[in-house]
Amino acid sequence: MHFTGGYLTVQDSPFNTPLGPAYLQAAQELGYNILDINGEQQTGFTFCQYTMRKGTRCSAAKAFIRPIKNRKKFHLSLWTNVTRILINPRTKKAYGVEFIRNSRVETVFAKKEVILSAGAINTPQLLMLSGIGARDHLEELGIPVIQDLPGVGQNLQDHIGFGGAIFLIDKEISVVSKRMIDLNVILKYAINEDGPLTSSNGLEVIGFVSTKYANQSDDWPDIEFMITSSAINTAGEQLVHAVGLRDDFYNEVYSAITNQDSFTIIPMILRPKSQGYIKLKSKNPLDYPLIYHNYLTNPDDVKVLREGVKAAIAFAETNSLKKFGTRLYTKPFPNCKHHPMFTDEYWECAIRQFTMTIYHISCTAKMGPRSDPMAVVDPSLKVYGVKGLRVIDASIMPAIVSSNINAPTIHIMSIHYDNPVKGTDELGMIGDVNLLVFLNLILPQSKYTEVEIFFTHVLRQQIYKHQVLLKAFNV
Repeated sequence: MHFTGGYLTVQDSPFNTPLGPAYLQAAQELGYNILDINGEQQTGFTFCQYTMRKGTRCSAAKAFIRPIKNRKKFHLSLWTNVTRILINPRTKKAYGVEFIRNSRVETVFAKKEVILSAGAINTPQLLMLSGIGARDHLEELGIPVIQDLPGVGQNLQDHIGFGGAIFLIDKEISVVSKRMIDLNVILKYAINEDGPLTSSNGLEVIGFVSTKYANQSDDWPDIEFMITSSAINTAGEQLVHAVGLRDDFYNEVYSAITNQDSFTIIPMILRPKSQGYIKLKSKNPLDYPLIYHNYLTNPDDVKVLREGVKAAIAFAETNSLKKFGTRLYTKPFPNCKHHPMFTDEYWECAIRQFTMTIYHISCTAKMGPRSDPMAVVDPSLKVYGVKGLRVIDASIMPAIVSSNINAPTIHIMSIHYDNPVKGTDELGMIGDVNLLVFLNLILPQSKYTEVEIFFTHVLRQQIYKHQVLLKAFNV
């Protein structure tokens, strides 16, 4: 279900290569429908839709903060580090926050509630720094315990994919950074808001498919294809470092095809069973937390990704893509040479060599019933055992959604703000409150005692219904 008139804009990419339509033709060749994957049916393929406005990313800040930035009761502080939430240890009520700005420790007080929206890494970090978390861990670091909630920082989930399914082509039509970026391209982007620079690393088509491990009787695919008209060998050294490849690995495997036209099919596992956790390194709020992602520790995740790789290879074998001279790049990975190419054992080894995060970290302060000892927030997103404190971000997901998480995370915010019924504690009805909102390192200025945020007409473009969100949460 899509809506119009909201703050968050969604559009198709202004730029596509000739490969884009061919991907959709290949999907049809394999019997998949071309459809709106944000609609009632998910299995199928489509051109990517982006939260984009005039060729650039439409972030949550652009969509929701900029329109209200001049309101008298809205105040924003940049380059500010939150150090802890201020909580009365006797009443267990949150009454403000402490933060560092310009090398000074300052405080700001909440008139009604503190809303923590720091993301799935910083939210559990701040909760633990504030005395909310597993008692043993907090006492080990000398942090006074306000509320013993062992689920804080646990249940970390993320979408990961295999980046090594690279296919070479004979025609110069893919996104090769060295060829694409020149003065004409830059001027086209600056003047017309068009051209290759509007592309998201060449991502053109996404599709949702089911492996043999998925429930075949339901429309609930377990793999998402992200099909990019670029590859690790065409995007420059910035991407090589961004995905965490060592130079020696890249040089041995990919240096021979650097800047050669290619495309990539990234199979992304939608419902990983592997779970990680986040701990504090110390009670110093400026120390980064310790992140244990535990990717692929559950063998079922390896099996699903392996089948996703096989499906990607079959996709590239279609006539629609073969006309470009498409062939799989088969240089064996260094630590997998003892396995015969194309065997299950080889792909399982390769998956462990070139695993890439899709940056969908979530679920580290999960919502759940009071009977769940690992639940951190209740259905109205109030932190258990602490008054005047809510968490509204991706960390409250009980299980990661079976899709990209940007729109669902914004939707979590929207159902709390777009139905302002005074005095109601039901999910989505907490209107008429003055809030402190933390968006990563964005803080209200210390001289103000309240921040008023109203988000109205919030767009739900990429969520079909509330029920679909619950289904994606496996609830």
